[in-house]
This record gives sequence, structure tokens and C-alpha cells, in this order.
Amino acid sequence: MEQQSNFVANVTIGYGAFLIAWGIAVSVLSESNSITSFFPSMLGAPLLVSGVMTLRKPEKKKLWMHIAATFGLLCALGGTRFFMVMGDGLDYASGSTLMLLLTGSAYTTVCVRSFIAARKAREAAA
Repeated sequence: MEQQSNFVANVTIGYGAFLIAWGIAVSVLSESNSITSFFPSMLGAPLLVSGVMTLRKPEKKKLWMHIAATFGLLCALGGTRFFMVMGDGLDYASGSTLMLLLTGSAYTTVCVRSFIAARKAREAAA
């Protein structure tokens, strides 16, 4: 179970770093002056922190991973805006929302499956 916990923590760190880099890259490439172009970065920062804290404070991993899963779900929910703007064509903004929808959904699925596996392992040990 420890390897699985570290795997999800490392995925969380990677996903957080990816979102931060995405937000910065899209903002620079699109020459956007809007704070909303940094939305992926704003969601990525707490994910990165949660992943690092999970590794640094293993006794609090349940708390930090639930915080991370919440931000993953926020990514997926924020990405649903894609359905409102998809008729306008694919540009930097709609591409970012699509990316949030897809990656946030995948990350949340990984977290939920990890939580289920951890619960089963805990019940088997008891």
C-alpha cells in the first residue's frame, strides 16, 4: 500500500507541475493579459503542495490526498466550461478548458481508485 500511496503522491506532484507550466505557457504564448489564463496554474499550485506534503508528512497523507483529489475534481468541473465555448472553435482558452476537463477527470479517477484500494487493504489488514 505504501508504494501505491507514493505513486499517487508522485502523480499529484507531476500533475500539479504540469498545470503550473501549462498556465504559464498558454499565458505567454497567447500574450494574454487576463488572470483567467493562469487558472490551470492556480489549480496546479495546491496540487503540487499537496503531493509534496503527502511525501513529507506520511502521517497526514490521507488529509493531503483528499485535498489533492478535491482540486482534481475542481479541474474537471472547471473544464466543463469547454461545452459552452466549443462552438467558437479551438483556441488557447478552449484548449485549456478541454485539457482541464480531460486531465482533471483522469486524475480524479486515479485518486478515487486509490482511495478504494486503500480502504480494501485497510479492511483486509483488520
